[in-house]
Parts: sequence; C-alpha cells; structure tokens
Amino acid sequence: MSFFQKLKQGLLKTKNAFFGKIDDIFKSFVRIDEDFFEELEELLISADVGVETTENILDTLREQIKDAREKDPEAIKRMLYEILLETVGENEGLSLATKPSVIFVIGVNGVGKTTSIGKISAELKRQGKKVVVAAADTFRAAAADQLAVWCDRAGVDLVRQAPGADPASVVYDAIGAAKSRGADVLIVDTAGRLHNKKNLMDELSKMNRVIGRELPDADVETLLVLDAATGQNGISQAKEFKNAANITGLILTKLDGTAKGGVVLSIKRELGFPVKFIGVGEQIDDMKPFDGAEYVKALFESDEE
Repeated sequence: MSFFQKLKQGLLKTKNAFFGKIDDIFKSFVRIDEDFFEELEELLISADVGVETTENILDTLREQIKDAREKDPEAIKRMLYEILLETVGENEGLSLATKPSVIFVIGVNGVGKTTSIGKISAELKRQGKKVVVAAADTFRAAAADQLAVWCDRAGVDLVRQAPGADPASVVYDAIGAAKSRGADVLIVDTAGRLHNKKNLMDELSKMNRVIGRELPDADVETLLVLDAATGQNGISQAKEFKNAANITGLILTKLDGTAKGGVVLSIKRELGFPVKFIGVGEQIDDMKPFDGAEYVKALFESDEE
C-alpha cells in the first residue's frame, strides 16, 4: 500500500464525519446562499479547522464566487479545493544541508514523541542518511529504554547515559559519536514536560549552547510533536511551546485515530510554522514528510479514484 493510500485510510474518520458531507451540501443547495455557507461553516468547525481559519476560507470563497459570478456547484467545489490547498501552504522540508545536522524533538509525554523519532530515523535512513539519536530525555527512567527499541527497529545508533544525567552531557557525547561515525543527522530526544517553561527553556538553551560550541555551523531543526486527536487544544499547546523554544516545524501524529484532521488547515495560519511530518499508523513506515496537496486530495478524493 502506498503512503497516499495509507493517508486516505488514515483520514477516513475526518473525511466521513465531516468533509465527506461536503458533497451532500453541494448537491442539496440549488443556490449558493447564506444557508449554504452556514452549513459549510458548521462542517469545517466540526472538523476542528478552527473558527478564524474557517472564516478566512469562507470569506475567500464568497469573494471568488462573486467575482466569477459562479453558480455551478462543481466549479464552486473546485474553488474550495484550491482555497484549502492555499490554506495548507507550500511544503517545507527539513533543512539538513550540514554534516551533521541536528533535529531537536520536543513535546509533552503521550503525543508519540519516541515513536516519531524512530519513524523519522527510519525514513532518513531510507534516504541514505546515517543517523545517531541522543537519549536526552533523562527525566523519565523508561524513556531511553523505549527509544532504544525504536532505534533498533530503525537500525540507527543510540547514545544514552544513566537516568537523571544532564541532558546537555548526553548531547555532548552524541555529537562526539556523530562526528566519529560520520553521521549525517543527530536527532535529540528531549524531556516531555511543559509544567515549568523556565526549566524547559533552560534545558534547551544549555543543549543549544553545546551544539553551538561543538557544531557551530550546523543546521538545527526544532520539531514539536502534536497528537492530531487534540485538535485545536493541540494548537493552544503549541503556542505554549512556541514561547519556550524556537520551533521550526511540527510533527503531527495519530491522524488515523481522529475525526479532527481538519486541524492541519489552521496550523500554518495560527502558528506560523509548517507541518513537516505526519503519522497515520503504528508501523515504522507510517510517517512521512508532509505533502499539503496529498492531504487535501485525500480529503476530497472518493474511494474509487
């Protein structure tokens, strides 16, 4: 099964519960009036697109219909499709030009941070890159053990220390390992907590100082992991992390387990940074770089297409 087929399958809850009803709306209204827009608004908000983003989408659709004097439902549906494409924005891949480059992975416990690291490691390895992972979440005793299982599955190296060790010390050791082993990418797992933003900022700052000293010219990505099932609550969580870290992109997990997949549409607009990876399953190859066009296509395309 291709990843696009997995994506379509993973978005079925969102599509069937909400976006699948778009066809019914377009078929049931003989003219495009305010009742039509109210129905469409209800669907988008129910899919967790968010109020502001929904209003922006509908305002744009209204303007385009008016300017084109369009009355054909299929043509208007195509307009909506194009507006959603524009809302999702351009795909932005990882900046990994240096050797090694660094990826910080942050997020609260339970969102799929450890599994995301394993899956991204496997994806980068498939691309021909050598990966070293730093188990810098030393706050939880089981964190490094869980990470070791995923690194083993992905076939990448793990650098760890004893529970309670200084995370910056783990990063220092991992940088040494990455250099000596000729690694292309160093992925750093971090403690999954946000109850004390100052601690988080201090911890990240200390690790960044080590990287700045040991790898002064390295490309650094800071990716926040969000559980798609949290929808707009996840965006609120991201805003908190945004105040504590220089986030460059999001990893969105568990899209297959929620009807709130519409949250993808509001992330770029409300947060200002892109989705870089999405996960639609539990297997190691069920996470890929985000493709906005494929996402919108998966929402609209019928099972027969």
